[in-house]
Amino acid sequence: QVQLVESGGGLVTAGESLRLSCAASGMQFSLKTLNWFRRAPGKQREFIAGITGGGSTTYADSMKGRFTISRDNAKNTLYLDLISARPEDTAVYYCNTRIVSTHYWGQGIQVTVSS
Repeated sequence: QVQLVESGGGLVTAGESLRLSCAASGMQFSLKTLNWFRRAPGKQREFIAGITGGGSTTYADSMKGRFTISRDNAKNTLYLDLISARPEDTAVYYCNTRIVSTHYWGQGIQVTVSS
């Protein structure tokens, strides 16, 4: 079955950089568009970025500039790089893909940015 497992979260200080990873299994990874979302405390889940199997990327307007999405198809792994982290980036971050009509989500990884 499809599994998405995030890693790399934790506590960082404002201004630092962070890389999240999402290891995927049970799917034809190189063919799938994958996405990153996040849910901040008290807020709805929001889209950050997506990347197609061929590497084309899309970003939410509010996320452009400090987030970079990438993938390594040989390792079945999705990445999200964050630079200049801010306290408002504190959230649970999720990777996601859709296969036919079913959305698959990782368990989420907590990122906390201290000021």
